[in-house]
Amino acid sequence: MDHITAPRPRVALFVTCLVDFHRPSVGFAAIKLLEAAGCDVEVPRAQTCCGQPAYNSGDRATAAAMARGLLEAFGGYDYVVVPSGSCAGMIREHMPHLFDDDPNTKARAEALASRTYELVSFLTDVRGQIAVQAAYVGTAVYHDSCAGLRELGIKTQPRDLLASVAGLKMVEMKEPEMCCGFGGTFCVKYPDISVRMVSDKTADIVASGADILLAGDMGCLLNMAGRLSREGSAIKVRHVAEILAGMAGATPAIGEPTP
Repeated sequence: MDHITAPRPRVALFVTCLVDFHRPSVGFAAIKLLEAAGCDVEVPRAQTCCGQPAYNSGDRATAAAMARGLLEAFGGYDYVVVPSGSCAGMIREHMPHLFDDDPNTKARAEALASRTYELVSFLTDVRGQIAVQAAYVGTAVYHDSCAGLRELGIKTQPRDLLASVAGLKMVEMKEPEMCCGFGGTFCVKYPDISVRMVSDKTADIVASGADILLAGDMGCLLNMAGRLSREGSAIKVRHVAEILAGMAGATPAIGEPTP
């Protein structure tokens, strides 16, 4: 009997605004991980913001207009994968409700939502990956972003894959699920509260004894990296995809100057 090879899933990478503008290396790391997991990866050029800032600010008209663009850009793919719990959560949990008064468009949005996954969740929960071929010598602590944890149930998945990284020791914060204070537009609307929250968070990170901080959301990472830098901490900050893909040596850590 001839061996039948299962077709490789066609995956669209949703890059996210913060990855595009601040950390393109995360996008390249995501592509490397997805291809290693047996996927054919494309990056639709027509993609834009997921609409979350507008949505969180009450501007549903703008959020809906952006959503319609995403429905066009990501049509026809088997999966849409996002290296961000907050953007994936916007598409999966909130986007369909923008069209509660438009059944046809809502059905399309629900179909897109059902095919959209956060990167590490996709690797473990959909592709069944249990390990990666990567190495990093250091002690890492992982921050659970609010959207990834509370909207998408992402908790053990990154820790399971990080446990397979050669040379990496994992430790935990006292309160790993505590918000870092970024919260999208929250840090702009309530800066004093946000600074207090991130200061409490960085104190917990330092107390863990880790020399590298990891997370799956660039907003959280930029916020915590900025605070750690202002406090004079030497702790490095990276997106989890960079470590899992073995690409930590390719770029400076988040917040470090580019040579």
